[in-house]
Amino acid sequence: MNTENYDVIVIGGGPIGLATAYHLGKRKAKTLVLEQFTFVNQLGSSAGVSRQFRIPYPQEYMVQMALDAQPYWDALEKEANTSLLDKVGTLWFGDPAVHSTEGNIAEAEQALKELGVPYTTLTAKEIEAKYHFKNLPETYTGLFQADGASINFRATNEALLNLCKNEETVHLQEDSPVLDIKQNGELFELTTPNGIYIAKKLAIIPGPYINSVINLLDFKIEAAYWNMSSAYFKKTDPAIQYPTWFVFQNAIGENGNQFYGFPSVDWDNPEYIRVAPDFVINPLEEPSDRTLIPNPQELGYTSDWVRDHMTGLSTEPEYTSTCLISLSKIANKELLIDFAPSYVPNHNNIVLYATGWAAKFTPFLGKIMSDLALDGHTDFDITPFQLGYKYFKAF
Repeated sequence: MNTENYDVIVIGGGPIGLATAYHLGKRKAKTLVLEQFTFVNQLGSSAGVSRQFRIPYPQEYMVQMALDAQPYWDALEKEANTSLLDKVGTLWFGDPAVHSTEGNIAEAEQALKELGVPYTTLTAKEIEAKYHFKNLPETYTGLFQADGASINFRATNEALLNLCKNEETVHLQEDSPVLDIKQNGELFELTTPNGIYIAKKLAIIPGPYINSVINLLDFKIEAAYWNMSSAYFKKTDPAIQYPTWFVFQNAIGENGNQFYGFPSVDWDNPEYIRVAPDFVINPLEEPSDRTLIPNPQELGYTSDWVRDHMTGLSTEPEYTSTCLISLSKIANKELLIDFAPSYVPNHNNIVLYATGWAAKFTPFLGKIMSDLALDGHTDFDITPFQLGYKYFKAF
């Protein structure tokens, strides 16, 4: 086997891993990206075509992160010479008392207000009149924030891959799961089926598969795993259009009752609207348990909701798929951005990103992770995203 040396090895070649490598390449760091599958695959948290970019969050620091991400999207679109965001706005509506994995409407309004982000408040009747929903309880409220967008996430992934290919110091290696990590002094030696690679720094970004990597360093992150279902519903009214949206509702029995959706776009089944449940009935024990077949009960709940509360759509789910996501079990921690715990040798040269819904931050997270890897710090305050060593689990 050949042995090659790098400044940084990025483990995980999804969008955030590629964004990290792209920023490392801009700084002329000799970088290797190791992807266990193929690039632009459908087996991780970047599966599917669309994602939502939105500003509303119940925490001010998350709103600020979304605001900070906007210029990085502009720069990426310019650099790739392609449009990646379809700016249709973000609509949050539903029961103002409900708290979910996405947050709470009232808390999001307060966070937007504190940071001076413009938005519009809405009654249930206004939501029905302006945005094509129907039969909403009168107690429902909502907010509309105009900067929300539908992200062409497949194009984002492909754009970052092409930009990395054009960076002279970035090297890409797919079908290369990391089998072993050894440390020789201050250097890391990684073994893959395709060779042994040596680096001064590691950026560990393999999405929901992170424990399969950090287990090699004798620690793990406590996470839950969701195999999320998704479907498209054909437009019966070709003229109808929706923003990106999320509805907050109380659960049905033990099952979730949160749904979200997208507009129709010319790059993603243009005669259809994507609607998906933001819950799973049976969480997975491990990422290896995932399936490409959606849970039919989850799709059934989604079809019922489309029938009861949306206009201009068929109720038959088509083009169904799944997406694997990992969610932190640490209270109030959606995204985890940190160095390895102090008991791991050379921990200051190991940075990691894990868990949560982060597609909206992709190019900005690439900048954050590249700065942490090369400089040991970043201008962005990662304090709310750090684990604290007590949250790592050692073997």
